[in-house]
Amino acid sequence: MDPDAEVALRHRAKAELRKRARALRSSIPPGALLERSRRIQRALAELPALAAARHVALFYPIEDRNEVDLRELDPLLRGRGVRVAYPAIDPESRVMTFRFVADPEAMEERGLGFREPDPADEEAAALDVIVVPALQIDPRGHRIGYGAGYYDSTLPRFSPPARTVGVAFDFQLIAEVPATEGDVPLGTIVTDARVLEAEPA
Repeated sequence: MDPDAEVALRHRAKAELRKRARALRSSIPPGALLERSRRIQRALAELPALAAARHVALFYPIEDRNEVDLRELDPLLRGRGVRVAYPAIDPESRVMTFRFVADPEAMEERGLGFREPDPADEEAAALDVIVVPALQIDPRGHRIGYGAGYYDSTLPRFSPPARTVGVAFDFQLIAEVPATEGDVPLGTIVTDARVLEAEPA
């Protein structure tokens, strides 16, 4: 197959998977996903990488999209002395970074559909672990997000040495994500049913 045609096919396949994944997750009552999120948080809390971490990036769930909810993990990490950061998008450059937050409940939606830190909050220069949301993910650590590319463009600035951990409900784990140029695979996958170390490509 012509390389350009193959790339176009992969992009179309990814877009279709994204559409189906969003529809599936949206069809499930939020209450039915709460216990699944708690299982994911318990698994994350027991990960050796998180046990040793001092600086961790989480994400605040977009509730109307039924994302994995990590809000109970945040205070647990802080109780261990961990500094917790959250994603922030620069409104001019559209570049994502992470900022340390004292109270994630005080974050506000700033025009992109999810809560972000205050621009005055300290930017993270380095992180030990970055927890990444996924609409779908495969055993190699390739993920499908919402398509903006924020994580794919940001993760190489931190990892390595930061450990990257993708979280998703187990029904979002698929055999293969059609990876495209610029996709950054994650090192560990955590669902409500299993923990996987990403397979080599």
